[in-house]
Amino acid sequence: MVELDVKFNSNNISNMLKEIKRELKKVPQEAYNVFLATTPVKTGNAKRNTKLRNDVIQADYPYAEVLDKGRHMTTRGLRGSEQAPEGMTKPTEQYIHDRVNRIFKGK
Repeated sequence: MVELDVKFNSNNISNMLKEIKRELKKVPQEAYNVFLATTPVKTGNAKRNTKLRNDVIQADYPYAEVLDKGRHMTTRGLRGSEQAPEGMTKPTEQYIHDRVNRIFKGK
């Protein structure tokens, strides 16, 4: 005979869920910090005009899309910044993915 006793302590589960929720609430600010850290700096305009509003990162400057595409070739030659060869969104999304995984694993 094989028996498996599966009991859940609702207090432990509630505490774990509260901790997960608390950590998940930090992710938008952390992601914003990563986005800013990967934003190239020439004049500082890009960083000055990147804001976190209602958990949404907004890069509000005319060349934001060019920088976010990373270093790439166009018919006009190389575009983007050597400082952010992958752009800003890709590394930020990877950070979010990794961070959420760590939260759910309790790390």
